[in-house]
Amino acid sequence: MSAWVLPDHIADVLPSEARHIEELRRDLLDTARCYGYELVMPPLLEHLESLLTGAGVALDLQTFKLVDQLSGRMLGLRADSTPQVARIDAHLLNRTGVARLCYCGPILHTLPGAPHATREPLQLGAEIYGHAALEADIEVLTLALDCLKTAQVQAPSVDLADSRLVKALLSGVVLTASQLAALYAALAAKDSPELSALTRELPAQVRQGLLTLVQLYGDSKVLIEAEKSLPALPGIQEALHSLKQLADCFPSVKVTFDLADLQGYAYYTGARFAIYAPGGSSALVRGGRYDQVGAVFGRNRPAAGFSLDLKTLVGAVSPRPLQAAIRAPWRNEPALAAAIAALRCRGEVVVCILPGHESEVDEFHCDRELIQDAGQWRVRTITLIEGKAK
Repeated sequence: MSAWVLPDHIADVLPSEARHIEELRRDLLDTARCYGYELVMPPLLEHLESLLTGAGVALDLQTFKLVDQLSGRMLGLRADSTPQVARIDAHLLNRTGVARLCYCGPILHTLPGAPHATREPLQLGAEIYGHAALEADIEVLTLALDCLKTAQVQAPSVDLADSRLVKALLSGVVLTASQLAALYAALAAKDSPELSALTRELPAQVRQGLLTLVQLYGDSKVLIEAEKSLPALPGIQEALHSLKQLADCFPSVKVTFDLADLQGYAYYTGARFAIYAPGGSSALVRGGRYDQVGAVFGRNRPAAGFSLDLKTLVGAVSPRPLQAAIRAPWRNEPALAAAIAALRCRGEVVVCILPGHESEVDEFHCDRELIQDAGQWRVRTITLIEGKAK
């Protein structure tokens, strides 16, 4: 095999895309900072038990594992940054009040999440710890939408669900792990015949509630129908009330509901959301409430947050124009060097053209040039004549 061939679903990021990703990374982290979120940088490698806290089997299967040559302990390459941020909140910051944290870094997956997905996403996210009420959920969803606005995603839509609905229906019902897995699969696929067969031996209220749940997807009328048709259990009423409040906070955004959505069921403890670009079939952002994430670290703090993959986001938005730059000749001349340094200090991109490479094109759009005029170096706009720079 050729030495330059990369593993499946692993790819280099070339200059144009890398520039776009880096610009977005800076912009989105700046957006999070404007909300009061502090940047943290957890390591790529950790003890396996720390990485898999409260995440369920799915994250375990997604995690690359290796043995530490120093300690002999099992290590993992992170497949999700949220458990790491929970550890930082629980043991390093150890704050009693609200903590707002954000992060951005690569994660690794053993298998791609979709046929054309990368196994090395660049995950960016934000978490708020220490507030159990709906205000935290509203804030992280507001920030997520603001991040997409910053990335110039036009007219995103939000899909809402709540894990408490299924949990309330199944409360007190004894099922084996395989029965639960089959039940979740039927719910996720909205397979009513299969669900009917699987729930034949369950109490009538539970069976009818689950069969009703798979029909409850669409606009706000779904919540009205859910209140009428689902059992009046405390967990169900609380979840429906939270979903209505959350949706009402975003009147200018298209909000839909899928009450049988089980994405991250083992992970989320309350309302959760997915945000889509118009016409998109895969969510650009996923988030919600996950109050159990820090339990293994001894501080079971309420938490809500979201994450996105910058590589996926870049592919969903229009390419940014090439950055304007100034071209300059390459000479060993102090006055020229001083002029170039002064321009770069002001934030200008100055590309020195090496001898013999005057006609080459790079990732910068040189719309100006540094010329010597009457013994002084000054910037002049480049004019085009018949498609060529004069």
